[in-house]
Amino acid sequence: MRAMGNGEPRGSILVVDDEPTITEVVSRYLERAGYAVRVAGDGPEALRLAAESRPDLVVLDLMLPGMDGLEVMRRIREPANGGGRRVSVILLTAKGDPGDRILGLRLGADDYVAKPFSPAELVARVDAVLRRVDPTPEREEPIVFDGLEVDPAGRRVTVRGKEAQLTVREYDLLAHFVRHPGQAFSRDQLMDSVWQYSFYSDTSTVTVHVRRLREKIEELPSQPRWLQTVWGVGYRFQP
Repeated sequence: MRAMGNGEPRGSILVVDDEPTITEVVSRYLERAGYAVRVAGDGPEALRLAAESRPDLVVLDLMLPGMDGLEVMRRIREPANGGGRRVSVILLTAKGDPGDRILGLRLGADDYVAKPFSPAELVARVDAVLRRVDPTPEREEPIVFDGLEVDPAGRRVTVRGKEAQLTVREYDLLAHFVRHPGQAFSRDQLMDSVWQYSFYSDTSTVTVHVRRLREKIEELPSQPRWLQTVWGVGYRFQP
């Protein structure tokens, strides 16, 4: 690993892309921000480095030679490779291909950045994702509804007595909703509050995450009890 600056690195990042120019520039920006960085140029190398170093986050290009990024993400997320710890993933996607973007989010990616992108923006996305992985600094009591419990301290969600396996962003979105029961939020408001990207223009990721949440917590996702659509506005959590 390589780290810039004094003291311990802020976290470990694995950058996976077959374009050396991209990995060089992204690594430089991440190191300046205080992260330890390793680089892989293809899927097999990424899996080897992920198993060796167990990074906190992977910046992963979708278009890789031999093994695409979605398959790499699936394998990195396997328990044997993650050491029992969920690895966050930010996908690098082609600007004109929203289908791959949406598929990546459905499969559990924490965020995506479309090429061409600003390296500074990518660092901001890394910061935002990793902030959400850190334990909650102050003890907050569980938020309990009939059949649903959200535990902020442990970042756990229990639905009808069974723990739901949520991604970092899915948990953050649900936690935001349950802290504001009955309040309707537009997609732009959710991007600003949950993703903390006031410059983010593509709000389709909110729709994808709400759909995935419904699949994980609702008995009938097509007729949601808790995560309701407010037509012409956005969504609300109805206790």
